[in-house]
Parts: sequence; C-alpha cells; structure tokens
Amino acid sequence: MNIGSRLQELRAARGLSQGDVEKRTGLLRCNISRFENRQIFPNLKTLEKLGGAFDIEFYQLFFTGKGKPQPAGPRDAGKLGTEERGLFEAFKKLGKRDKKIVLAIASKMAKGNRSARRAT
Repeated sequence: MNIGSRLQELRAARGLSQGDVEKRTGLLRCNISRFENRQIFPNLKTLEKLGGAFDIEFYQLFFTGKGKPQPAGPRDAGKLGTEERGLFEAFKKLGKRDKKIVLAIASKMAKGNRSARRAT
C-alpha cells in the first residue's frame, strides 16, 4: 500500500488542506507534503497522529475495506471455544499428509451435517 496516496485520499475526502492536517496533528505542513509525495515515511507515532486527524482508527490508514480487517489465521480465532482451540492446536502439529486426511473427513462430515439440517 502507498501510504502517501492513502493520506492524500483521506485528506481530499474530508475536504482538508495540508494546513488543516497540520493544525490537527501539530506536524509541519512540509512534512505532510513529504509523506504524501513519498519523500519520507511517517513513523508509528506520526501515523497515530494522522489517524486522529482524519477521525479514523489507526488500522484504517492501511485498510480500505468495510468493517475491521480479519486477523491472520483462522477466522474468528479469538472467539473459539476450548474444544475448537484444542482442535486447531492439534491440527497445527499434524504433518501435511495427515492434514489433508483430516480436512477431507471434516469436509465430508460438514456436508453430511448440512444435509441433515435441510431434511429437518
């Protein structure tokens, strides 16, 4: 992702000038211009200030989708129950061949479960 283009996009979408961003962040306007023109890259603290200037969460400087970005790894990993976490941890320890077998079995079981739900 090009952070400079993203900063310009956010600024334009909100109808802000570089001077407005300067006032909101306390950063020098010349540095805001340098960020947008990719002459320098803002550090973490500066990125946090820029996010605040646009009234967005920090991650939204790098994420243009709707909602929150999905974490790396299994979907909803933070919401797994004890049994699910145990299954996931055991699966990670399997070899490549065994993982394929487990996935094939789980897929067949899930398809059978869907068919049973439709019949009721």
